[in-house]
Amino acid sequence: MNPSLTSPIQWPAEALWQALAPSLPGFTVEILPEIDSTNSELMRRFRGSAGMAPRPEPLLLVAEQQTAGRGRLGRSWQSRRGGSLTFSLGLPLQPADWSGLSLVVGISLAESLDPDPGAEKGAEPGSPRIGLKWPNDLWLSSPQGYRKLAGILVETASWEGLRYLVIGVGLNISPVELSETTAASPLGAMAPGCLQELLPGIDAPQALLRLLPPLVQAVQAFGQFGFAPFQARFAARDVLAGQPVQLSDGNRGEAGTAHGVGENGALRVQTATGMKEITSAEVSVRPLAAPSPPKDAPAC
Repeated sequence: MNPSLTSPIQWPAEALWQALAPSLPGFTVEILPEIDSTNSELMRRFRGSAGMAPRPEPLLLVAEQQTAGRGRLGRSWQSRRGGSLTFSLGLPLQPADWSGLSLVVGISLAESLDPDPGAEKGAEPGSPRIGLKWPNDLWLSSPQGYRKLAGILVETASWEGLRYLVIGVGLNISPVELSETTAASPLGAMAPGCLQELLPGIDAPQALLRLLPPLVQAVQAFGQFGFAPFQARFAARDVLAGQPVQLSDGNRGEAGTAHGVGENGALRVQTATGMKEITSAEVSVRPLAAPSPPKDAPAC
């Protein structure tokens, strides 16, 4: 039997609490061996039971296994104990404009896992291995092309003027067999990417500790300043920029070329009828061909 299925996972709950409690009063960390969906559970807890007021306290909920993980547009997300990291962060937030929040989350995750190699060594910036696909995916580059590494699901709930934010993240840690995926990839029959290709030996607890403090800082900065200060950082990892894409909204579809994002986080697409700004959460954007990875992407 695989040891990862039976050995206890040592989660850094105390270290995370010490790092985040000063900036998130009332913050708690909870680890569950299994649940349907961490996002669904935080939504249930915020709404409370009948006759009880919602619970808006900041909370990190980590599940070693999800049985009904959810992605954007109702898609499912497969999780594996020890082989993936699935968590949701819930906290009250009142930004002036919510536009671009999922992009900010993606930027923070990508930069935490794949810092600018030039910035660390005092050299010229290099091509990032982790790219961002509008509006909520992290893609890992390899000589074979980009493969999905992580997905983000942002949801909110309101009660008497209080807005509660839930950020769900699913991240592949170890290799995923192609047979484990349940939906066809828009990029072809390639297994999803995994973090250990980029950071050999890293496990889910180490990745969580690396991700959470910068993520909270980024979300709080977004709450104050919106998306505009993050626009250039997204552009540095935008895998759709300059690529032909297909827009899908219900039974309608339109093709065009992606031209980055605006200051509000909207995707700009040049179509036959002119430039369009895509903001709807119900619109799916798929590349018509797999974007080429950076030329200097090392072999995995």
